Amino acid sequence: MARSDDIPAAIRQLAQAPQVRLLGVVSDAMLNAFHDQLASVDSGEGPVAIEVTSPGGDADMGRRLALEVRLVRERLGRHLLFVGKTAVYSAATTIMGGFPAADRYLSRDAVLLIHCRQMERTIELAGPLGASRIRLNQILGEIESGVALQQEGYAALVEGSEVSIDEVSAKAENGWYVGAEEALARGLVAGLF
Repeated sequence: MARSDDIPAAIRQLAQAPQVRLLGVVSDAMLNAFHDQLASVDSGEGPVAIEVTSPGGDADMGRRLALEVRLVRERLGRHLLFVGKTAVYSAATTIMGGFPAADRYLSRDAVLLIHCRQMERTIELAGPLGASRIRLNQILGEIESGVALQQEGYAALVEGSEVSIDEVSAKAENGWYVGAEEALARGLVAGLF
């Protein structure tokens, strides 16, 4: 694993001036910005650095961006690098999971926030019991689907690192803040700049 001082100069330069910058809330606007900015580097050669600074946002848009990263890597046959700066929270760590650990870099001040998917819902039941059961089963299905997607995201995030699924699942219950040095030491990223 590369230590921060061992990062090749070319990667350090890309981290300092990435071709794609995704800043702000993870949303459909971020997905559109990704595609718009990527179009300008579509025909080039060499690695593409994708900077992410985000307080989090829509978990499913984070999943979609991670998918797009994998699809772009296949389509272009180019090396894509994750460059996390300052705050890589919540859905932004899901995006990070779209990159192999060997292609992830963080600024020295970066902090990751890994937490469980959230649901906030008030349930009001009225009417026939059969209809209430159907409604509750629908919500339970939504929860079970969300937990399965969460575990898939955790698996992608920790693949190739020293962090186990059990550990990330347990720590994410209360929100796990991971500083850049710890992320490097645990193999979640390849280097710091």
